[in-house]
Amino acid sequence: MAMGGGGFSMDDPLLDRFVLDLVDSPSPKVCFIPTASGDSPGYIDKFTTAFTAYGAQPSVLSLFYREVDNIIEFLGGQDIIYVGGGNTVNMLKIWDIHGVDSALRMAWATGVVLAGLSAGANCWFEAFTTDSFRVGRADPAEGLGFLKGSFSPHHSSEPARRPEYARLIASGEIPAGYACDDYAAIHFAGAAHQAITSRPEAAAYRVSPGEADSFDEVRLAAAYLG
Repeated sequence: MAMGGGGFSMDDPLLDRFVLDLVDSPSPKVCFIPTASGDSPGYIDKFTTAFTAYGAQPSVLSLFYREVDNIIEFLGGQDIIYVGGGNTVNMLKIWDIHGVDSALRMAWATGVVLAGLSAGANCWFEAFTTDSFRVGRADPAEGLGFLKGSFSPHHSSEPARRPEYARLIASGEIPAGYACDDYAAIHFAGAAHQAITSRPEAAAYRVSPGEADSFDEVRLAAAYLG
């Protein structure tokens, strides 16, 4: 579940509840990974408060103040792994050091639901756009490659995102992919995918190369959760 922006961090319970409903459990185990925010205490508190209110069993994998010994076992025992927003490039480097990337792939292979917003959506794809190198930009970077193609979050709310994503795809610097506005997401299940929004104006898009260094942006039909 790749969200352009939304969920508990933007006071948006509809996308979070959609994620929870992907699990057949009245009280799913949900692990929050807040690495991209530097394990921000306020962000962690907001997650714990929200998901406790949802009736879930929240936990946190902190890597700046690590307490979990066996990360593979810990993540493999979750129903849902929810990755927060922040600096995607820094997050991926830290994950590599701690072996989180391998643990996530193993958890995913056993059926654990992977979800996240912004950095927590970027990471699942082969490539993405990010302001990790400088705020206000949308530079290309490589992700984990669990999902084919590329991703761009905050598509309509951050001025650099839309034009730069189009340029990168038109030039072939990154592969075709998907973009999501804030309050929009795409749920991937095998070869199928579904766009979801929690605000009527929000949208998700498929962006691919066009002719002569151009691009095609197609708004996806979306299920509105409101």
